[in-house]
Amino acid sequence: MKVLICGKGGSGKSTVTTLLAKAMARRGYNVLVVDSDESNFGLHRQLGVEMPDDFMNYLGGKKALGEKMMKAFQKGEAASIFEEKWGIPEIPEAYTATNGNIKMMAVGKIHDFGEGCACPMGALARHLLKNIETTSEDLVLVDTEAGIEHFGRGVEEGCDLLLMVLDPSYESIRLSEKIRQLAEKAGKPLYFILNRADKIGTHFMMETVDKTHVLASVPSDMEVFRAGFAGEELNVELPEIETIADFLVSGNRA
Repeated sequence: MKVLICGKGGSGKSTVTTLLAKAMARRGYNVLVVDSDESNFGLHRQLGVEMPDDFMNYLGGKKALGEKMMKAFQKGEAASIFEEKWGIPEIPEAYTATNGNIKMMAVGKIHDFGEGCACPMGALARHLLKNIETTSEDLVLVDTEAGIEHFGRGVEEGCDLLLMVLDPSYESIRLSEKIRQLAEKAGKPLYFILNRADKIGTHFMMETVDKTHVLASVPSDMEVFRAGFAGEELNVELPEIETIADFLVSGNRA
């Protein structure tokens, strides 16, 4: 199963991704976390691993990938970016970092001033996710960049399920409606996770989204805050995250 996690900037996508990865790993799943956010340099610390080399370098780097895409565009052809079929164990170790039965890989990062846009990274993420093959014992979690550009790049095409993380803000609520529309057009089931929401915040947020598709309301947690502030590995077990894990394990999705 491949699950994409989306939402606005600062909503807690990476935190939820990490907590869910840890919960599923404790249940014996082989978890692959794909970092497709070119500007996030903190997910690896939350997972307790070193930052892996950009997977884009496997294909020659950003410049080579961009040139390949441009040549195909000029010919009116679809760029053949990544055609290999891999299970999680077959992903080259040089581009992954491991903690127990959790692996992390990063599609690519912006490293230098003026290096250009992240378009090649989005295209690579789309092709990579389509070509990763999973078993019933595997889970792929995709931590995306803020907003909806990944929908425009078609990254969701290779995923089975979308989870949107909402914080108690007007911007999150507005974005949830747009993402609902995009998920419907993509033909992908969408569920919501309310994050850092107290009782009042949860009440108002539940009034604005489909209640039947809200998996959990995750409250603020001091240990999560402390570890995040210190840049430390997240080793926190929350019952609300376990509820989300139960849902994924059940397969009761529509």
